[in-house]
Amino acid sequence: MKSSRLPAIVFALVIVFLYVPILFLVVNSFNEARFSSTWTGFTLKWYAALFNPQNRDLWEATQRTLLIAVSSSAVSMILGTLSACALHWYRTKLQRLNYGMIYLPVIIPDLLMGISLLLFFVALGVTLGTVTILIAHITFCASFVTVVVLGRLQGFDESVIAAARDLGATRWVVIRRVILPLLAPGIVAGGLLSFTLSVDDYVITFFVTGPGSTTLPLKIYSMVKHSRELPLINAISTIFLVVTFLIVWWSQNLTRDQTVRSH
Repeated sequence: MKSSRLPAIVFALVIVFLYVPILFLVVNSFNEARFSSTWTGFTLKWYAALFNPQNRDLWEATQRTLLIAVSSSAVSMILGTLSACALHWYRTKLQRLNYGMIYLPVIIPDLLMGISLLLFFVALGVTLGTVTILIAHITFCASFVTVVVLGRLQGFDESVIAAARDLGATRWVVIRRVILPLLAPGIVAGGLLSFTLSVDDYVITFFVTGPGSTTLPLKIYSMVKHSRELPLINAISTIFLVVTFLIVWWSQNLTRDQTVRSH
């Protein structure tokens, strides 16, 4: 009996460890108390305070973060898909080296990658700013998309490609009507992972950022360290949480529809 309860206990502890802090953040975003130590009443003033002209820099950081995340995810989805297809369908003597280059940004510590990119940009004389942040995010996000799409390709039924060619389909038609619909769930999943990693990244962004290119993680860290505006941080984090859930819900519906059409 005790052994049968152990998995349930472990599962409950994992759920508590992962989701209770998030629940605590969301609840305190509606707490009237400034320092969230005790519940003093329900309020929406912290959400209203986000639209205060004094917090304009917070929204500018948010817009910059979303722009970088969307742009890096879009480029990474293209580069990652092409890389995965090349690694899967084209075998060369340098295959192990190619795999190593793809997996290196995934396993290397963020600290080392941030320093490496900083030294690279400085050596080229590139001015640090939004562009360098975008390039840095594409560098590691593309590898994650490649890994996800490679996993999708492992179960790819290549007989459908041969069947399409036997029916007279051109290479472009095969790519557009056969390959892309079957890979779409993996591509979308990799894009969502890239978006999350880009929005969340702090270490690498810290090294390659420049004046006037502060992202939301850097801004939140500055607020926590200096001004201690915790209620505003709770409010903006809750908004991002809701937006993330909506994006995941939309992507799941999209990939489900594409899977049904492909079958």
